[in-house]
Parts: sequence; C-alpha cells; structure tokens
Amino acid sequence: MNRLLALLVLLGATFGAVLAYGDPADIAKARDAVSHVFSAQAALPAATGSRVAEVPRGSGGEFSLRARINGVTTPMVVDTGATWVVLTYETAKAAGLPLELLDYNVEIETANGHTRAARLTLDRLAIGKLVERSVPALVVPRGQMKTNLLGMSFLDRLESWEVRADRLMLRGYP
Repeated sequence: MNRLLALLVLLGATFGAVLAYGDPADIAKARDAVSHVFSAQAALPAATGSRVAEVPRGSGGEFSLRARINGVTTPMVVDTGATWVVLTYETAKAAGLPLELLDYNVEIETANGHTRAARLTLDRLAIGKLVERSVPALVVPRGQMKTNLLGMSFLDRLESWEVRADRLMLRGYP
C-alpha cells in the first residue's frame, strides 16, 4: 500500500513537472529522481529483511530459540554473559562433532558449578536467516549442562542486537 501511494505521488510530481516546465532537461531530472527512489525502495526488503531474527521473551524472562548447528536443529538460550557459544555433549554428538578428538582443557563456570570444556569450531550456526560460519564454541562433558548457550562468540559477529519490550532483535550484516 505504501509503495502504491509513493508511486502515485511520484507520478503526479513527474506529470506536474512536465506540465509546468515542459523542458526536456527538467523532465529527465524528474525521471531520474523517480527511478532512483524506486530502485532504492526495491533494494530495501532484501537488505533489511533477509538477515534479521526476532526472538520473543519466554515466560521465565529468557530468550530461547531454535538454532541449526551443522544442519541439526537444537534449542538454545541467549546468554550475553557467556563469552562462547556453549553446547551440551548431547547436542555436539547429534551435530556430528568429533567428540573423541576433543581436549577438555578450558576451565569454565556454569550454573552447576566449575567444569572443563573443549574448544571447537562450528562449521555453521543458523538462527532463522542469520547464518554464521566457523563459529568458535565450547562443548562441556556429558551431564554438565542441560541447555545450549548462544553466547558472545556468535552475537559479536552480528551488526547489532537489541531488546525492545519483549523481543530480542538479531541483525546480521547485509
């Protein structure tokens, strides 16, 4: 509806310029202005809509979402206090990560207390249309955590993220 209204206004302005001036140079300027506005309008949805994810706040105040890790869908909780994306052992196994090759040499604090984790790199982490590759992450041993955390090693790659009312908006770079 807004595009139709804009089109009518711009066509009216162009027609008015033709009637008022009749000068070919002025008509060409009006045509170029109309073309520029419509090419910019046409580019907006692809640039702003394709790399945005919106996450509603859960009843407990958290922002939970479904992510795809190496093609496997899994639940995650957004945790801006977590330096890394942190995966449970079970999620890492389901995603086909090489658990037998991991060295659990990173000391971390979790809600369950102190533990060790292993570093790895996720080939692909996607939330809706936001897709990041080669994302640094940690995996904790079996039974050490119940929830996967979407930490800053993912969030820092985004153009922006913000909370407005009860929505978390994640925006990737175009």
